[in-house]
Amino acid sequence: MALKISVVPVGNGWAVRSSSFENEMLFVAGAKAEAAARDLARRYAARGETAEVSIYLRDGAVAGRFLYAATPDYLDAIPA
Repeated sequence: MALKISVVPVGNGWAVRSSSFENEMLFVAGAKAEAAARDLARRYAARGETAEVSIYLRDGAVAGRFLYAATPDYLDAIPA
């Protein structure tokens, strides 16, 4: 099961939420919130956990979903 990370509107800003951390992260700009969520998902994938980022619009509609598959161990040994 993939770890769920959501970017949702709150007040005049945006929040990144997940059951994997206690406090949500707050941002003024939606693009910054999305970038933070995607970065978190990449980090979880690099640790071997599949993560899914869901981006929500202000009206509650889903703007997009992105899946980050767990990185196989052998890829960790390849230099960047």
